[in-house]
Amino acid sequence: MKIVLMVLVLLFGGMACNKPKPALSKLPDNAVILAFGDSLTYGTGASAQHDYPSILTQLTGREVINEGVPGEISSAGRQRLPALLDEYRPDLLILIHGGNDILQQIAAEQTRDNLKAMIAEARQRNIPVVVFGVPAFGIVFLHSAKIYEELAASEGVPSDLDSLPNILANNELKSDTVHPNDRGYRLLAENVVALLQKHGAL
Repeated sequence: MKIVLMVLVLLFGGMACNKPKPALSKLPDNAVILAFGDSLTYGTGASAQHDYPSILTQLTGREVINEGVPGEISSAGRQRLPALLDEYRPDLLILIHGGNDILQQIAAEQTRDNLKAMIAEARQRNIPVVVFGVPAFGIVFLHSAKIYEELAASEGVPSDLDSLPNILANNELKSDTVHPNDRGYRLLAENVVALLQKHGAL
């Protein structure tokens, strides 16, 4: 009896430790990817064609549309996104938003609600979403703001909470205090590829 109980404990313990990762469908060769966000998507601090969506196009061979608007807060992004989803009908949405909310000290709950609404808009159209966390800007970039961890858990979307904090903690990868340089954007694009590969999209 004790042996049976031990086997059951090991079995269910192993199942708990091996929860399935959020999966994405493989992107076809003619897929359209919508990169949506603020200046981090637009490419502030990068030279021409060195924003992360441009590099992602080169790395994946897929069309990546850059819809980054510098200075945009999440409430404005929430209003802007639905029309773009309808216009482009992308096969994937990459969401990097909320940094300006943090800089302007907008309530975190409001930012989280806006990001959740953006994810919901995509899901209503059967468009999968991946999210990159933005750090709480300060003297040292150690981790993404807490709302991104909460968002990844509550929405179950593939997410990367480390890339931008790590990039913006390295002066060699920055053009200013809150934006990457060409090297930083390339690393961001490479990490997007890694996330998509991890979850089966590439």
